[in-house]
Amino acid sequence: MRDNTPMSAVPDPDPMPQPPEQPDINACCGSGCDPCIFDTHDLAMDEYRQALRAWKARNGDGDAPPKAA
Repeated sequence: MRDNTPMSAVPDPDPMPQPPEQPDINACCGSGCDPCIFDTHDLAMDEYRQALRAWKARNGDGDAPPKAA
């Protein structure tokens, strides 16, 4: 039996990581919290960059399709 599901409807098993949403500048309370929401965002950006590098190593540079094995 043939599956007639369109390819666009099949979820990507290895989606490209997406950057975390940057907090609004007005979301900071200015009281010197540790960690500040901007510190937390910086850490999330570091994790995103690592995940993106790993994804690019698996899938190519992201602009071109990965090379066939």
